[in-house]
Amino acid sequence: MNYDALETAANAQFLTIVGAFHPEAEGAKTILLLGPDEPAFWPHFTTTHEYQDGQADPMDRWSKRVIGGLVDQSNGRAQFPSDGPPYPPFIAWALACDSMWESPVGLLVHHKAGLFVSFRGAIALPDHIELPPASQNPCVTCDRPCLTACPVDAISSGYYDVPFCKSYLNSASKTACMETGCFVRRSCPISGKYARVAHQSAFHMASFNPQ
Repeated sequence: MNYDALETAANAQFLTIVGAFHPEAEGAKTILLLGPDEPAFWPHFTTTHEYQDGQADPMDRWSKRVIGGLVDQSNGRAQFPSDGPPYPPFIAWALACDSMWESPVGLLVHHKAGLFVSFRGAIALPDHIELPPASQNPCVTCDRPCLTACPVDAISSGYYDVPFCKSYLNSASKTACMETGCFVRRSCPISGKYARVAHQSAFHMASFNPQ
């Protein structure tokens, strides 16, 4: 399968290829990183049995089922952020792509998803396939509102104080971040054009900081 066919197959499952690269030593010739295809992803996901059955880790379970099916079509090998330890190096893989970079606050930024970029899994292919042209890093021409967006300055200039962030999320002032998503991620102009609904951000925030 070529890149377009793989993207079409991913789109049919409400996913998209957020990045791809040719590894030098990963036991594969092409690696594809898969993320949600917005705005269709969240409305679809909430109808699935994984979301509705009340069991733990619904999105991870959905991802393994769906991407497992894509692997069967592509003759590839699936890997997931939750596999481990040891965990697959998704951050290093993302930075090897021509569609993602390290943002001024240290989080990954994607040319379409901004700071809302996320991964549901990866497919390692045995074949070297042609990839799309490189994208441009949006941070180069950005005013960088992400640097001052955090209400308690837990994320700034490449440093993320996770315990301090969580202490704020557990305080009386937490509502906006927990219900609509991280202020820093939302401040990115590219994120602002990306169709992620508040309920989806709240789902991820609850996973990051269970109450």
